[in-house]
Amino acid sequence: MTNGAAHFIEHMLFKGTERRSAFDIAWAIDSVGGLINAATGKEQTSFYIKIPDYHLELAVDLLADILTGSLFAEEEIAKEKSVILQEIRMVEDTPDDYIHDIFEGAFWKGHPLGLSILGTKERIENFRREDLLAFFRNAYQANRLVICAAGRLQHDSFVEAIERFFASFNGSCSPEEKAPPLSSPGKTMVYKDLEQIHLVIGAQAPSAISPMRHALILLNAVLGGSMSSWLFQEIREKRGLAYAVCSYLNPYLDAGLFGIYTATDQEKIRDVLALVREGLDHFRFESLSERELLDAKEQIKGNFLLGMESTDLRMSRLARNEFCFGRPLPPEEFIARIDAVTEVEIRDLAGVMFRPEAMTITALGPISESDLVF
Repeated sequence: MTNGAAHFIEHMLFKGTERRSAFDIAWAIDSVGGLINAATGKEQTSFYIKIPDYHLELAVDLLADILTGSLFAEEEIAKEKSVILQEIRMVEDTPDDYIHDIFEGAFWKGHPLGLSILGTKERIENFRREDLLAFFRNAYQANRLVICAAGRLQHDSFVEAIERFFASFNGSCSPEEKAPPLSSPGKTMVYKDLEQIHLVIGAQAPSAISPMRHALILLNAVLGGSMSSWLFQEIREKRGLAYAVCSYLNPYLDAGLFGIYTATDQEKIRDVLALVREGLDHFRFESLSERELLDAKEQIKGNFLLGMESTDLRMSRLARNEFCFGRPLPPEEFIARIDAVTEVEIRDLAGVMFRPEAMTITALGPISESDLVF
């Protein structure tokens, strides 16, 4: 069982290489005013550096060093076990984070997507150095690596630096062929002595590469993705039933998840659930007006274009598009796809996704069976 290994390795790659100690890695980036960090998701792990353009070679050197020369020292593994166990406990003590782990475990029941990125306490305690190295050598291969950069740089110079510093990073592996995962509709309740009940309601959604992904983006925007959305206005602004309420998307290569999160007092949970159901049915059976559709499109396009001003988001978008499509997608292509979505496509998508029998509901807090009426 390798659950948690990718996240553990993310930590270990900052703990010393053949050329640099952990302090040397931190000092190298701090001494030039840069930033180095990493993130592990359900499908990829990313390592990134933000640095002044005239220190580009240092950035490439550092990334290559941690990926090709990390030591995985036994004493560092022992220390990092303690750090990650504290991270797991921190999540469990943070209900608005922990509810999502519970939800995804119920939603993707029996599939790796349902497992926590952090792993379990038992698994972390039992990881051995050889387990981590075996996972690293199998998963971190050249044919699975995408390197992207955004900012003021010369492409040819960047490529030359990559070829020079990553020369020893080679090898290849084939991805496992698996059937796309299916969600598991139903209700899950976890009682915990909290001030509020934390709630996630979700449905299976189009994948990151589905032709319906643009209709999904617009549906999310109008239902719960902004302050002007239906859920935010009806639940928070008009009735004051919750502070936090939103919808969100988790798109993967072969499947997707549409979720709604909120938290409220026990005596208000039925009212909140009734309004969520009303909102889902509203978009199942009624098409957006021409004005609503135009506003949603302008919102998404505006957010997208403003995001393009960030080198961080440009870099992330380049990498994501390489993973999903094998090519960069011009901004004009995304905008044209958003403009082409019709109100019928959005209604039909909502009609498929938001059927009551297809929904997964999880609740964390002072919850009882009689509260969870949907």
